[in-house]
Amino acid sequence: MAKKQNETPEKQSQTAVLKDAFRLVKTHTPLALLWCFAGFALTELVAILGGSSLHHPLYFGILGFPLGLLVAFFIFTRFANTAAFSSIKGQLGAAASVLMSIRRGFTTTPAVNVSRNQDMVHRTVGRSGIILVAEGSAAVRSLLIDEKKKMERFLPGVPVTEIIAGEAEGQVPLKKLQKKIKKLPKKLSTNQVREVRARLKAVGGLSMPIPQGPMPKGVKMPKR
Repeated sequence: MAKKQNETPEKQSQTAVLKDAFRLVKTHTPLALLWCFAGFALTELVAILGGSSLHHPLYFGILGFPLGLLVAFFIFTRFANTAAFSSIKGQLGAAASVLMSIRRGFTTTPAVNVSRNQDMVHRTVGRSGIILVAEGSAAVRSLLIDEKKKMERFLPGVPVTEIIAGEAEGQVPLKKLQKKIKKLPKKLSTNQVREVRARLKAVGGLSMPIPQGPMPKGVKMPKR
């Protein structure tokens, strides 16, 4: 039996995710580890100097060690997130990859509408209603309008939000797409969301390639 389109992938261990992120960061930003070390060293230096002024440099130096590691890890997560988005930018289905990496509250069906030019619209359902995310050329807007009309006919009364992913004016960059989706106002109850998802199962989507690699987990892998 074929796997469902939106089936949750097998969960990786945190160690495996960190290894993937490390390789990705090393490829895209070779100097990132130096910045991480600099953040750790600066934090440790400030702790020791602060401790010296209080006549306890060793004590504060020990306290500064885990804090320095936290600072270094925070810097690493920033580089990892940037590298993850850079690795899928421009690929077919990049926006779908970002949408499908949202862990809770949203269900994404990729490529519900696709043109000959490989412009495509993805559908995400959550408490904010139906969110249609388009990516592709300038002509993708007409594809988005068609899909919105389809949703309004099929599910009248359910709020539909349109988003175009991209770097042009009025579009939402990939790195800000998750944040944009999560900040949308909640308009449906949990039961209503469940009903909408059930009705949309019959509509489905197309079988399109979604960029593989660190994206669904790479963006989230650092736990801060």
